[in-house]
Amino acid sequence: MSIPQTGGGPIEHQDQLAQYLAEGCKPKEDWRIGTEHEKFGYDKDTLLPLPYEGPRSVKAMLEGLRDEFNWAPVLEAGNIIGLEKNGANVSLEPGGQLELSGAPLETIHETCDEVNVHLKEVQTIADRIGVGYIGLGASPDWLHEQVPMMPKGRYRLMTDYMGKVGTHGTQMMYRTCTVQVNLDFGSEADMVQKMRVALALQPVATALFANSPFFEGKETGYKSWRSRVWRDLDAARTGMLPFVFEDGMGFERWVEYMLDVPMYFVYRDGKYINALGQSFRDFLDGKLPALPGETPTMSDWADHLTTCFPEARLKKFIEMRGADGGPWRRICALPAYWVGLIYDQTALDAAWDLCKDWDAETREALRVAASKDGIGAKVGNISMLDLARETVAISKAGLAARARPGAGGMIPDETHFLNAVEEVIETGMSPSCELTQKYHGEWGGDLKRIYEDYSY
Repeated sequence: MSIPQTGGGPIEHQDQLAQYLAEGCKPKEDWRIGTEHEKFGYDKDTLLPLPYEGPRSVKAMLEGLRDEFNWAPVLEAGNIIGLEKNGANVSLEPGGQLELSGAPLETIHETCDEVNVHLKEVQTIADRIGVGYIGLGASPDWLHEQVPMMPKGRYRLMTDYMGKVGTHGTQMMYRTCTVQVNLDFGSEADMVQKMRVALALQPVATALFANSPFFEGKETGYKSWRSRVWRDLDAARTGMLPFVFEDGMGFERWVEYMLDVPMYFVYRDGKYINALGQSFRDFLDGKLPALPGETPTMSDWADHLTTCFPEARLKKFIEMRGADGGPWRRICALPAYWVGLIYDQTALDAAWDLCKDWDAETREALRVAASKDGIGAKVGNISMLDLARETVAISKAGLAARARPGAGGMIPDETHFLNAVEEVIETGMSPSCELTQKYHGEWGGDLKRIYEDYSY
């Protein structure tokens, strides 16, 4: 989850809100790739989640990374809750999941180098203090009461609110992990096309990266339990956003959507002020009950933009949010998939041609089917496996057209980063399928074996 935003003066006119988003428009040569990935930390002896404090803890991990690898600490109320270095940051999810929010980079080669360096740093400190990390979409066997809350004011507010607006909100917060990629747009029209492709095809990413068949020690019957959790979290701020596909979609329309998303908080002087369920529209008018008479700043708007959680999210860039967390070798495949689809215009047009005739019901049905059946899903005459095959081929062509070399020119382009998803298509087996196969096979029903076999 996001750290508090800083900077930005007072909001004097509502049109500043759309202008803020429009400032994300960049010429193609300035488009970048920002990859985020989360992972679960656990005590190697007990296989239980890490507390915030103690010799084997989240705090010990952060302090180890700070001291060994020169990360600058991020503090809240005196507690270390994150790290920053070279445009990247390490932050904490509510249950202590460790997230790398990568720097904006030019190529997947650079992204993968960043991921590799980060995971090696994490492994160094983790081995030293007796901790392990594992990449999955959902914690396989932990119960809610076993997972600690991190000392971040935002999470205290959200935890209390989640039970009032849905049934799975705290599961999402404390016991799920994802891999995301943040990508740029060149204009409002480009943003609209990319958002439509991102939302419509997000279920394909869910299916390809499905990696959460277990929860609370049992099989769930879902390939991606994480995706299932998001469907009953808070209808006011999640979903497939049918309005994005309607005439009139643009920066102003996104502003109208966000003004209807109930607030969580206002951040002032290092503290989160409870504004749960209140209206940003009232805030603009100086009528926010939490801060009567006060009007928002642009940093308040930037914070509020982080409190909606649809399958693809617009800020000054577009976030792809549909994939489960996964093992080391699959992390770089997610940014490669989306970069290939939307950073080459021919590929983007081809991707849009695949999905432009779908209606809202079809898009939602694909989302539901992806969580349940993964790569084996079918909706009407749409086969998820066939759709995945088509989109990966388009992505591969897009990456080849980008022709961004790596390894000092030894590797001609970024297409090899798709190898992991091409394997899913060739075998018809997502990571989730592999896990359940092992569970019923060599693990003999012992789910604890997942930590030994799948940790970083």
